Amino acid sequence: MAYSTIDKASSYVSNFIYDGDGAARSFTDPGFLVDMNWTKRRDTTGNHVLSSSVSGTGKNMYPDLSDAEAADAQGITSYDANGYSTGTSSNWNGTGGTYVSYNWKGGTTTGVDFSAGDITPSSYSINTTAGFGVYKFAGTNAAATMAHGLGATPDMIIIKESSESSGWAMYHIAVGNTKALVLDTTAAADTSTLYWNDTSPTSTLFSMSTYTNTTATSIMAYVFAGKKGFSRFGKFTGTGVNPGPFIYTGFKPHFFLAKMITDAGYSATLRGDAINTYGNISGKHIVPDTNAAAGDGKNINILSNGVQVVTTDGGVNLSAKQYIYCAWGQTTSASNNVIATAK
Repeated sequence: MAYSTIDKASSYVSNFIYDGDGAARSFTDPGFLVDMNWTKRRDTTGNHVLSSSVSGTGKNMYPDLSDAEAADAQGITSYDANGYSTGTSSNWNGTGGTYVSYNWKGGTTTGVDFSAGDITPSSYSINTTAGFGVYKFAGTNAAATMAHGLGATPDMIIIKESSESSGWAMYHIAVGNTKALVLDTTAAADTSTLYWNDTSPTSTLFSMSTYTNTTATSIMAYVFAGKKGFSRFGKFTGTGVNPGPFIYTGFKPHFFLAKMITDAGYSATLRGDAINTYGNISGKHIVPDTNAAAGDGKNINILSNGVQVVTTDGGVNLSAKQYIYCAWGQTTSASNNVIATAK
């Protein structure tokens, strides 16, 4: 197994579960200043909630909805040195609820040169080590480029208008620059030059057109570049039999999202050890395009170097159908030749 350049994955990505108590509270489980948070109630219906330090406190985006950004004074009230704090909002802390929280660390918020692109974000936070950046910008309703500052070619980009209603458009390296997935729907990959201007991202720039760079006064972009032994973005083909395909990641995934790209009618599914596992079988999953509670089935076997599909469910294993995935975790071997801490 190859060494990871990241010695401790939990310094950059954190996931955990917790019980709600209905009170304002501080979450120190991440152990770092959170720049993007994705939280979902697991035990009953409740919207997925995505918030970022770039947008600011008291503001919510909902991955299962096309709605514009919403105010929530009792949502995240501060982004703290070792995590984040919330008020009493049921999106994060309803009494008796159980929740899963995913968190990413940015960190660089000034000093990045965006002059190579057509658009300069009004605010941003990036982390070149972890290959992650979140950006806020005003749309120009034209084909345009924006520098990302990651120093590596992005494998996945998600763009959503925050000032207006729109879908969550996703670029994925395995789908290519002529198509986009829409995260909040069950649609297959959509073909149009108006998403990415039929131009792949580079180590300095990513491209947009009028579906992603609209007239909105505020647009959010979430950009990810794969890092060996820490994050991976790829594609697999369903077999329709159990056991199904093995997906090599090079590390034990703690976050694994898969989405059918060839046929409509199939939701993306998100699973991992923070949702619920039975031994190393991830039998629970949440679905980004609905507010449903965590569901059973669509099982995968979480291994030290990837996942094994152990179901014939069409959401992850329909014969000859194509699926994309994104995953975060860590190998057991880090760049300093010591055993890495994956959690």
